[in-house]
Amino acid sequence: MRTPMSRRTFLKSNCLISAGAAGGALVTLTTSTGASARRAEAPAAVRPQAASPEQRLRELGIELPPPPQPVAVYVPARRVGNLLFTAGHTPRAPDGTPTPGKLGADLTVQEGYAAARIAGLNLLSTVRNTLGSLDEVVQVVKVLGMVNCTPDFGQQPQVVNGFSELIVEIFGEERGMGGRAAVGMASLPENMPVEVEAIFEVA
Repeated sequence: MRTPMSRRTFLKSNCLISAGAAGGALVTLTTSTGASARRAEAPAAVRPQAASPEQRLRELGIELPPPPQPVAVYVPARRVGNLLFTAGHTPRAPDGTPTPGKLGADLTVQEGYAAARIAGLNLLSTVRNTLGSLDEVVQVVKVLGMVNCTPDFGQQPQVVNGFSELIVEIFGEERGMGGRAAVGMASLPENMPVEVEAIFEVA
């Protein structure tokens, strides 16, 4: 029988902090004539093509966990035409151990954010396993984030941002930002703090 690991140990050890910087500097050429100087802009450089999702994973040093196995009667994802519908994904550890907790009672917003990010890594693993590559994703269509929380907890959007910001890091804003709902739940299976499902347009 598995013994659930400390949720704080798991969440803190898996709360990936990534920082990316991309930008260009305006190059100016300066020539002087007497006391005055003229500035001329250099021709704009050709913007490099954005990295693919799989390239972004490598650049960010993110290694996806093994795709989580269903714990009941369902499939992890189903493709219908050019849409991929995922099942709900939770911050389950790679060995299948649950990481329980309720926001507003025994987990902080930061820990909930980390849990949502881990759920995102699990969901992306399912997407890759289903499609063969994350590069097959055209864009995110819709995300539903469910937060296990007390009735007075109102920071569900900040918690689900842990998932959404991960997706944007990998797919970029244009492809990675779709519609989203972040809602509170009285409980989730195995007392998980977060469950996230998504719809993707795929090639």
